Amino acid sequence: MTRLKIRHASFYSYAKPVRFGTWRLLIRPIDTHANRLVEASLEAPPADIRWSYDAYGNCVCFLTPHEAARELHVVNHLVVDRYPMSLPGTQVIDPCSAIPIVYAMAERPVLQPFITPVTDDDDPIYRKWLQKQLPNTGELALDYLTRLTNSIKTDFEYGERWEEGTQGPAETVTRNSGTCRDFAWLMIESVRRLGFAARFATGYLYSPGAAARGSGATHAWCEIFLPDLGWVEFDPTNGLRDSVYLIRVAATPTWREASPMAGSIIGDAACNVDVAVEVDVIDG
Repeated sequence: MTRLKIRHASFYSYAKPVRFGTWRLLIRPIDTHANRLVEASLEAPPADIRWSYDAYGNCVCFLTPHEAARELHVVNHLVVDRYPMSLPGTQVIDPCSAIPIVYAMAERPVLQPFITPVTDDDDPIYRKWLQKQLPNTGELALDYLTRLTNSIKTDFEYGERWEEGTQGPAETVTRNSGTCRDFAWLMIESVRRLGFAARFATGYLYSPGAAARGSGATHAWCEIFLPDLGWVEFDPTNGLRDSVYLIRVAATPTWREASPMAGSIIGDAACNVDVAVEVDVIDG
């Protein structure tokens, strides 16, 4: 078990005072066998605050500031215990782990929204790349997905991008570069074309020693459902699989539902956004 302390600060500054509508925050993990929420607190201006769950079971905060202001400053404090997932050795050959993947009949209705691709990337460059990533004959699912994770990490150039939105798979392959959310989305849509159920995960990344790619801000990766193993984490930005350094806050079918903080203002003013995330291990 690793105990992690997280500070996630979001600062929106405006050229002149504005009034605020309701903001939707995905900032609090739920308890699972891998994550245990020990402490949670929220710094925010005077506001109406309501907590709820979305259709995917993610914890959502709805925040409506009371007063007009030139800034909106929200700081999320968390203490989380992170437990590693115990995966079987790949030398154990299970028919359920073979490719093509076969899901149990009872699971298919639940998994179907995560299997169907949502992008129409009929692009020759992307198709050529995808053909090179096909599984080898007899390769087990866990081995293949781990290999694909490392391939994306090795072959693509990482670069921060603060603009909203996520590149489509074809755009990422054509540019040969992207951010963590671009790489996660590339892997999700690619394995869906092979019949895997995959979802977009967002949260925090602990970076011990040398800085990992994507640290210092919110992070994104993907989770893929495997028979008998459930949702397994794969981080193609850093080549990680079910790492204790990944702290999931939310998981959704696409990147569009996974914004950590989004809302509206009443007024017209230029906006500047600054986000900072600190993740540290708590000794003892």
